[in-house]
Amino acid sequence: MERDDSLGSHLKLTLAGLSEQGVKHLSEIESDLLQTNLLLEEAIAKLSASFMAVHGAISIQQEMVDSIAESERMTPESVSGIKTIADEIGRHINDAVTGLQFQDMTRQLIERSLKRVIGMRAMMSSLSASKNGLSQEASTEQIVAILRSVNKQLFLQNRELTKALWKTVRQKHMDSGDIELF
Repeated sequence: MERDDSLGSHLKLTLAGLSEQGVKHLSEIESDLLQTNLLLEEAIAKLSASFMAVHGAISIQQEMVDSIAESERMTPESVSGIKTIADEIGRHINDAVTGLQFQDMTRQLIERSLKRVIGMRAMMSSLSASKNGLSQEASTEQIVAILRSVNKQLFLQNRELTKALWKTVRQKHMDSGDIELF
């Protein structure tokens, strides 16, 4: 098969490559930001519910302690009730801390998105820098050489960006994973 060295074919190849790579990276950014938003919404809801539950459990525990103090006697039932409430408070605190852990996952997603934006900017800069070699007097061969260089640079930058951004955060919801804190 003969290689097509026409100016049109090189320009078409350059624009198609840039468009394809740009759309792919922008779609990944959109996906990461949507995933980040979902995780943040769930984390905030979980934290809010956990803190309200801790407050409720502490109030019940305080009522029990006040009741024991007024009667000046400790029964096995009251000791068991206080222990049960203390365990419930521990569960609620564990849930709250789990919610806080998701901040790390959202931070990773935001960092990935920023790296993609920086990578896309670098690709666009490569394309912009190539215009410096173009002049109205440039021959077809010079233009083809510049476009070959741009294609190669875009390919290398895309490969490096893709390699650097393997998806590390796969969690879509706070309840879908194994997170043990205590």
